[in-house]
This record gives sequence, structure tokens and C-alpha cells, in this order.
Amino acid sequence: MRLFHPILAFVDLETTGTGAGIDAITEIGIVRVEADPAGAAPPAVTEWSTLVNPGVPIPPEIQALTGITNAMVRDAPAFARIADEVRARISGAVFVAHNARFDYGFLKHAYARLGREFTARVLCTVRLSRRLFPDEPRHNLDSVIARHALAVEGRHRALGDARVLWAFVRALYRDLPPDVALEAARRPTRAIVYSP
Repeated sequence: MRLFHPILAFVDLETTGTGAGIDAITEIGIVRVEADPAGAAPPAVTEWSTLVNPGVPIPPEIQALTGITNAMVRDAPAFARIADEVRARISGAVFVAHNARFDYGFLKHAYARLGREFTARVLCTVRLSRRLFPDEPRHNLDSVIARHALAVEGRHRALGDARVLWAFVRALYRDLPPDVALEAARRPTRAIVYSP
């Protein structure tokens, strides 16, 4: 499989709400995929996830959606304690997320609260799906899962959703002509891949 970048980091966050400037991260999942430089072996895949203490209560409706409760995050590390780990796991990779502005925005704000910058080259899989399947009416993650018959374990949990994104990219290589997904993701356009 020829990846569209030598290293991909599939990232998903769970949060206390939808406002990156006012809400906080409760869980991070990262699936890092590194291509074999010689192209002879399958990509190397490493997974990492952690709950994060957001420092504020998780609203009941968010607890119901994700299953992450206040009790679960009480003894979890604050973002400040894992910031270096997160950066190391994303370093050198294209940051891949579904509705990437959400996940990227939350991380950018989390680092800013620590007085640190965060930047990455980003691939949004919503926009990639729209480009490759323009006739499909929906491109949310549940629609992508159903359309490509992706196996799901742990929906609405960070690592489970990050795994689904990696499965989606593999499905594109499985179902489309060899260079279609590669070229769609590589084309520097209108924010499918962007460098904030």
C-alpha cells in the first residue's frame, strides 16, 4: 500500500462540548501508521490512548454519548502531563481526523493554554470523502462506516474512532483504483490537506 505520506497519525478526541475555546478534552486516541521506506513490508501501526482530566465536569449528555464519566477522568492526567507524549506521537505525520478542524482546534487550544504552539499538516477525512464520493448525501462518520462496511469497536471513544479512520483509508485503497485515493489525498486543495 502506497500511503499518501510516509507517516499518518489518525487522531480522535472526546471532549466536554463542541467549543474548542471553552470546552476541554476528555480522551485522546492516536493510531500512528508509518510506511516501510522500502515498500516491501506492510505499514507499522502503533496505537495509543488515554483519558484526560478536563478540569471541569462532563455534561450529562456528553457522558451519555461517549460513556466517559466524571468518575472515569477523576484520576486521569491533565493535558499538561501528556502534552509531550501527544506531540511525539503526531510528530512528522500528517494529522488525519474526521472533521479535522474540530480535533485540530481542540489540540491547538489545549497547547495554547500551556503557552505552547501546535501546528500540523492536516487531512480531513470528511472532505476526502466528499471529494471521492460527491454523489453521496452524507459524510459523517456513521455514514462512512455504513458505506464502506467498516468494523467498529468503541464508537464515540477516541481510539475506536481513530481506528475507524485508518480502516476507512484502507477501504479506499481496497475499493478504488490504485491511484485514486492517493491522488485525492495528495492534491493540495481547498483544505482537504491544509497546513494551518
